[in-house]
Amino acid sequence: MMWSSFFMQEEGRRRGAAGRRRARGQRRSGLAPAREGSVKLGLLLTAVGATLAVLAVGTEFWVELNTYKANGSAICDAAHLGLWKMCTRRLWQADVPAGRETCGPAELPGEANCTYFKFFTTGENAHIFQRTTKKEVNLAAAVMAVLALAVMALGCLSIIMVLSKGAEFLLRVGAFCFGLSGLLLLVSLEVFRHSVKALLQRVGPEPPPAPALAYEYSWSVGCGLGASLVLLLAGGCFLLLTLPPWPWGSLCPKQGHRAA
Repeated sequence: MMWSSFFMQEEGRRRGAAGRRRARGQRRSGLAPAREGSVKLGLLLTAVGATLAVLAVGTEFWVELNTYKANGSAICDAAHLGLWKMCTRRLWQADVPAGRETCGPAELPGEANCTYFKFFTTGENAHIFQRTTKKEVNLAAAVMAVLALAVMALGCLSIIMVLSKGAEFLLRVGAFCFGLSGLLLLVSLEVFRHSVKALLQRVGPEPPPAPALAYEYSWSVGCGLGASLVLLLAGGCFLLLTLPPWPWGSLCPKQGHRAA
């Protein structure tokens, strides 16, 4: 009996010490389980936006430039470009869908030649189908996209600190970073649209004459647009988590305070 009571007292002390440690850990984290779940859901939404943003910025299918098929040849030329590089393709017209007037889409098999833009290194403009890029506009679009990724990474780090250290004041920082990242991506898309317009208008005077072109925005732009919207939504969700409870919540009587 004496030994059994001793072991029971030791077990009770151990359980009490473990309970106190858990309580201290909860006080240190400062996040209630429901609030922590909301923050994790917001972080999951942010992960979707971050994946789309990285996929958009890192790929070169922002816009496709296509020549017309009616050129008296069995082949036609197409190109697709993004923020960092461009690819020209020579496609067989037999592979192009029958109802399509222009060459493409760029995903068709064919002879490809991809090069990185030189205005990031030597400052030279690129030449595509006897047309010249406007490097200042292209550089601005790329810089905006890189800034969006950097600000998004800072926001992710802030939310991770909230979950690991309980620093709830960083929720506002994360909300601001995600909102700013979404806006910067939208600005980058708009600046890139202007760079495409400038490219189509800057026709060189040298022979041979520039072919007529049609252009269409491709799936990388869709990823960038989706990423910006998701990041703006995530910023709004984190901002809502920083707001105080609704003022009319205190007007609702609790179940235990009802009069008998």
